[in-house]
Amino acid sequence: MALAGLLLISYLIGAFPTAVIAGKILRGIDIRQHGSKSAGGTNAWRVLGWKGGVPVAAIDLGKGVIAATVICDLPFGPLPIDPAIVPILCGLSAVIGHVFPVYIGFRGGKGVATGAGMLLATAPIPVAIAVPVFALSLILTGRVSVGSLLGAITVPLVIALLNRYTAAHYPSLLIGLTAALAAFILLTHRGNIVRLFQGKERSFPRLQILRRVFHR
Repeated sequence: MALAGLLLISYLIGAFPTAVIAGKILRGIDIRQHGSKSAGGTNAWRVLGWKGGVPVAAIDLGKGVIAATVICDLPFGPLPIDPAIVPILCGLSAVIGHVFPVYIGFRGGKGVATGAGMLLATAPIPVAIAVPVFALSLILTGRVSVGSLLGAITVPLVIALLNRYTAAHYPSLLIGLTAALAAFILLTHRGNIVRLFQGKERSFPRLQILRRVFHR
C-alpha cells in the first residue's frame, strides 16, 4: 500500500496539465487543438512562443525531478521492494501521468521533459551525455523530435556501457526501465517518425545554427 500511494501521488503530479493551463492563460485556447495537438513543451513553444514554451518545459521537467527525489521519500511506511529503485518507479509514474493525465481526459504530452527530469535525478551522468546528443541533433536538424528520440535512446546505451567498462554500478532495473522509457517515447513519437520519413515533420529553422552560419 505504501508503494501504491507513492506511485499514485507521483502520477497525479505528472498529470498536472502545464501546457493546457499555459494555453488557457496566455491565449485562451486549448493547446491540444493547435500545432501538433500535443500538450507538451515543444508544442507550447510552437503555439505560444518561447515565453510559453520555456516555462512549460521547465515545469514538466520539474515534475519528474520532484517525483524521483521528494515523493519517493515520503514516510508512507515500509516498502515491499528495494528502496533504491523507488525513485525510478515514482519518476516513471510521473511520466505516465504526463502522457495520460486524468485531469484532462488522458490526452497529454509525449513524456520527454518529465522523463528527462526523472533521469536527471536518478542517472545524472548518462543524462549529461545524452543532453549534447539532443542539442547537436536539434542544431543539425531543427527538429525537437529527432533530438528527443536520439537522446532517449542514448541514456540506456550509456548506462549499459558505463556498467560494462567503468566502475559504475547502476541497477539492472534502471537499464531495463530506461530502455522501456525510450521505447515508450518512440511509441508516443510514432506520428513524428512517420512524418520524418515522409519529409513532413515540422522544424524550428531558427534553431539550425550551423545552417544559418554556413548560408550567410
